[in-house]
Amino acid sequence: VMETPAIETGVVVKLDRGFPLVRLGDGRELRCEHATSLVKGSDQRAVVGDAVRISLPDGHDKGIIEETLPRRTSFVRKDPTERALPQTLAANFDLVIIAQPIEDINTRRLERELVLAHETGAEVLVVLTKADLMASPAEVEEVRSHIDGFVGNDKLLAISDRDEASVQRLAQIIAEGDKTAVLIGRSGVGKSSLVNMLVGSDIQKTTAVRGDGKGRHTTVSREIIYLPTGGRIIDMPGVRGLGLWDADEGIGAAFSDIEEIAASCRFRDCTHTNEPGCAVRAAVESGDLAAERLESYVRLREESAQVKTRREEAERIRSRRGHPRRRR
Repeated sequence: VMETPAIETGVVVKLDRGFPLVRLGDGRELRCEHATSLVKGSDQRAVVGDAVRISLPDGHDKGIIEETLPRRTSFVRKDPTERALPQTLAANFDLVIIAQPIEDINTRRLERELVLAHETGAEVLVVLTKADLMASPAEVEEVRSHIDGFVGNDKLLAISDRDEASVQRLAQIIAEGDKTAVLIGRSGVGKSSLVNMLVGSDIQKTTAVRGDGKGRHTTVSREIIYLPTGGRIIDMPGVRGLGLWDADEGIGAAFSDIEEIAASCRFRDCTHTNEPGCAVRAAVESGDLAAERLESYVRLREESAQVKTRREEAERIRSRRGHPRRRR
């Protein structure tokens, strides 16, 4: 009689070009493949941070992921290769850290990152990296005050290689409550250096580029890194495409200043473009709200609405073909 293989629960700690690496309760790590039933529904594939149930069949060199447990939080963007499908990049985290280089902040990208971060329902923290490249603390403060309006009520932290205390503050935020943090930001913003500072050793490889002596970190895998001070960090490769998926709540949270003003608009469904009695446009005219911020808000709302329309269209087509609705 064949014995049924033991089932264990673990966490996906690394996704690279090979099989997912799962860490079991006793600390053992094991490469695993997905059960055939999960591969058929490609949206069932485990992502980094997922809690999974795996079986360990005799004579098999890999574990088999039988089930992905429900996710507490997930970081979802629109799949860049598909018109109307979501792509989950990480799961089960408590904090999203958005890294932006202090000397070259891309506010448009920052707004989009804030929307996606807020959509997860997790806590959000913006970290301004490479603060040591600034000439003086006054300059750092000036940049901070400039983007304070964008970041709203979220925490904002400037971090410098040379300021040990700034790194410790970040380590402490992650360690409090033994959090799992997701680190996002475009390539070259200093995410890997940040992880190295938190770990206290150079665990992320740097490749020299352009012959000018500046190192560039190359992260290809998504993995959970356990921090010596407590908590964990999921370093994401530089995510280029940040297409919004289901982002209404995220937009509301990232632009809560605009939504508060909008409560006084004459029309409930005011688009803040040309309706009479628009409180938001009045705030722009009086200088209480930056025009660029309203522009971004309107643009992101439009994008979100378009994605929604496409998604509903795709679901209608799928149900006509008799395909079951995909799990989000």
